[in-house]
Amino acid sequence: MADHSIWSSPLSARYASRPMQELFSDDKKFRTWRRLWIALAEAEQELGLDITDVQIAQLREHAEDINYDVAKAREAKVRHDVMSHVYAYGQQCPDARGIIHLGATSCYVGDNTDLIVMHEALALLQKKIVAILAQLREFALKYKDMPTLAFTHFQPAQPTTVGKRAALWAQDLLMDYEEIQYLLDNKKLLGQKGTTGTQASFMELFDGDEAKASQIDALIASKMGYDSVFPVSGQTYTRKYDTRVLHALSGIAQSAHKFSNDIRLLQHMKEIEEPFEKNQIGSSAMAYKRNPMRSERMAALANFVMSDAMNPAMTASTQWFERTLDDSANRRMAVAEGFLATDGILDLYLNITDGLKVYPKVIEADLLRELPFMATENIMMDAVKAGGDRQELHEAIREHSMEAARQVKEFGRPNDLVDRIAGDPRFGLTREQILEYMEPSRFVGRAPEQTEAFFREFVDPILDANKEALNMTAEISV
Repeated sequence: MADHSIWSSPLSARYASRPMQELFSDDKKFRTWRRLWIALAEAEQELGLDITDVQIAQLREHAEDINYDVAKAREAKVRHDVMSHVYAYGQQCPDARGIIHLGATSCYVGDNTDLIVMHEALALLQKKIVAILAQLREFALKYKDMPTLAFTHFQPAQPTTVGKRAALWAQDLLMDYEEIQYLLDNKKLLGQKGTTGTQASFMELFDGDEAKASQIDALIASKMGYDSVFPVSGQTYTRKYDTRVLHALSGIAQSAHKFSNDIRLLQHMKEIEEPFEKNQIGSSAMAYKRNPMRSERMAALANFVMSDAMNPAMTASTQWFERTLDDSANRRMAVAEGFLATDGILDLYLNITDGLKVYPKVIEADLLRELPFMATENIMMDAVKAGGDRQELHEAIREHSMEAARQVKEFGRPNDLVDRIAGDPRFGLTREQILEYMEPSRFVGRAPEQTEAFFREFVDPILDANKEALNMTAEISV
């Protein structure tokens, strides 16, 4: 039962998924520590140290059944988490007690585990991005031909299509996918570098055999599923790497925030809405409201993640020489919370794109209200072809446009620009002829073709390579 008398993080209570929370759990951490101790013992045995098969078998036998009570009691006494778990592991593996953590520092298990967890968490985020890309693809191709008013400076501009706008959202996420892929393609472990990164303790263990001291890194990495380690380090891997990882999370937050802004604006205009459940309450005071709470929450979490990216930057820049411990408390919060919040963001993104509601009639009405202004260039060109004076016609359109806009803004009247131009003999055009210029599809350029080409060439190959992620869904909490 939850203890409601103490504070609990909303990241675990409301926002982040269980799989992401499990990655940053103590259980995941300590199980990984034991995997690393087994890898270390195996590597040292293979390189000639006096470590027996019986000792390694005991370590493997108790890799999963962690005796937390023993470790907790020991830590209360010695005030050192790693040595407490070395002690607890040794209690279960008496034959191996003397070789657990042999030659290692705390950062051997701490830093290598942090790297492993971050890489697994990046892979989880990447799968969610794939699932969102699949949903954006379906939405974009469905509405690739639907003209909609576009905006620059949030002022009406040349039309685009509903699908093309979704392609812009998808392109941002594609960049985030590629950034994560780069990190995963180039992932590294710390390896086993010793107290200041010189591997001096291993030179001692291997009687000055530099080849063996060098080889142990590659052996450990291979046993943990890695191809490489950081080539040089102090006691820790460079904290600049955390900055790189959290900047990738910040990129996801930026993409999601942009999407959430667009959805909130579109919902204000009543053109597109995020999902709204049958019994959902939009406001405690105004019962009729349908507030975009998912998009608003997405923006709030995105602000947190973007600001959180400053933490590893400050930590990396203020480390002293081979390491100082002022990185520990900050990293413990900043990295985990950055991932948990980003996970929550992507769950919201997945949930929203799974149920976007489009209102074609509103979209059409909003477009037609502004389209006469956008049609004036084509109208003017055809009038010039028919013998009109370009400068005179340009001035006439300017005057008519200003007056039509005044009627709309000051009196709330319909846009009557078409009637004004049709009634001006200088143009020599009937109202019917002018309306022919206002077919919305004539104004969207290559938007449908751009949308199709973007998903076909850039997104579809990713979806084909990640079919297991396509059916992911997300449940969100209030």
